[in-house]
Amino acid sequence: MITKESYQPTVAGSWTGRIDGTDPDLLRWHQVITVTDLLQSPLPALQPGQKGIALLGFACDEGVRRNKGRAGAAKGPAAIRKVIANFPVHFSTQTILLDAGDILCPNGELENAQLVLSEAVNAILTAGYLPLLLGGGHEITYGHASGIRRFAGKQSVGYINFDAHFDIRVPGAEGASSGTGFWQLAQDAKQSGTPFHYLALGIQKNGNTRQLFNIAGEEEATYVSADAFHLQDKDTLFAAIQHFLSQVDKVYLTTCLDVFAAPFAPGVSATAYNGIMPGGLFLQCFRKILESGKVAGADIAELNPSLDTDNRTAKLAAALVFEIVMAYSGEEAF
Repeated sequence: MITKESYQPTVAGSWTGRIDGTDPDLLRWHQVITVTDLLQSPLPALQPGQKGIALLGFACDEGVRRNKGRAGAAKGPAAIRKVIANFPVHFSTQTILLDAGDILCPNGELENAQLVLSEAVNAILTAGYLPLLLGGGHEITYGHASGIRRFAGKQSVGYINFDAHFDIRVPGAEGASSGTGFWQLAQDAKQSGTPFHYLALGIQKNGNTRQLFNIAGEEEATYVSADAFHLQDKDTLFAAIQHFLSQVDKVYLTTCLDVFAAPFAPGVSATAYNGIMPGGLFLQCFRKILESGKVAGADIAELNPSLDTDNRTAKLAAALVFEIVMAYSGEEAF
């Protein structure tokens, strides 16, 4: 249940930025976004022909701490909001952009925070909006994907993860963490007797133990290594994505910023010196997934502003948010 302790609405008037004018061609995101409070009222009803996107922060890094990472990702949602506020509006008035506030993790109670996040995601989807979540550690996965599964009912849901890591660890003594999300989802699938559809893109061999590769194999996960991006192996990547999309009705799309090379994403818990490049082939893959029309929810995870350099990682995260909004609104991002 969403409570005052587990939820914080965005303060009205906090969206600020440059103002070039009020003509439609001069508007920026901070001039058109609507702040809503999930505790006070339901999301505004969408009119016929309108598309709604609800930004929701997950101000939590308890899972990162449990995973022995560098804490600080709880400040990620605020950093992303600050960058995207100045984005120019390239979508029509038929696209409604909301800020639904932040889910919190009081007293380190991660499992409860994930339950609350799941409920919030389900409410956003039920209202007809696309949940676009701002992390936060990658423990965002279990709560977000669980909300999508709850909403999807009997429809099949697939999980696509751009990440250097599988995040398929068996929980340790402290319980769930930023590295256990897909293991948790796999266990849920077993309990419900449904297939576990998981595609990981950008996996690094030097970032995953042999045991994690074994678990991924046991759970029948599909993965493509970072080498496919390095070597511009478009055919392998596109074939894997297309085959995966053909198997599911809805997609949960998550991007862990540590999948990218450290010069582009220094502000993460675990930097990757040989991570993938955020342009070119990655963008083609990212857009292919978005253009499938099957994405039911998307998030950006692991931004740690305290480790960032010149806001590079925050700007990269914001650029991905821009891509998602453009694709969902039916506009081109370039």
